[in-house]
Amino acid sequence: MKSFLPNLFGEAGGLQDFPAMRRHWEEMARDFGRGWPSLHDIGAAGPAVNVAETGGAIEITAELPGVDEKDVKVEIDGNRVVISGEKKREHEEKDTDWRLVERSYGSFRRVLALPFEPAQDAVSAHFHKGVLTIGVTKPAGAAQSAKSVEIKTGPTLEAVKTGAPRAA
Repeated sequence: MKSFLPNLFGEAGGLQDFPAMRRHWEEMARDFGRGWPSLHDIGAAGPAVNVAETGGAIEITAELPGVDEKDVKVEIDGNRVVISGEKKREHEEKDTDWRLVERSYGSFRRVLALPFEPAQDAVSAHFHKGVLTIGVTKPAGAAQSAKSVEIKTGPTLEAVKTGAPRAA
């Protein structure tokens, strides 16, 4: 078995052989975690989402491949949309000598903050072929609450007040 630590006392591979010691550390760092499932594989990460805004609504699309619609939950909590659920693993073995299994399973949760608190009846959800689409109708005052801010050049107001040197 190959040792991950360099030989500190021998001539070859000892402290004098820095390139070999560096190779050992690089191999150890590269091999660390190899074969472990990623966060996406075990369902610890939230689903990938797209958020689009139109004049009257916000549309959230979440990719949930391999998840049944009965295992997905959409909730409104104040101004937050909460998508949660579980991808279940069906375990079936028939005298198979598995070498590698890359199917993922586990629970997930994704929370998205909206710039307004929607009414309960202003939210709809549709699930088709592993894609969840959530539509959130904006309240009447939401579109008018955006304000344009003028961008000025030169030193900041704070710099002028304190007498700090001006930026060139």
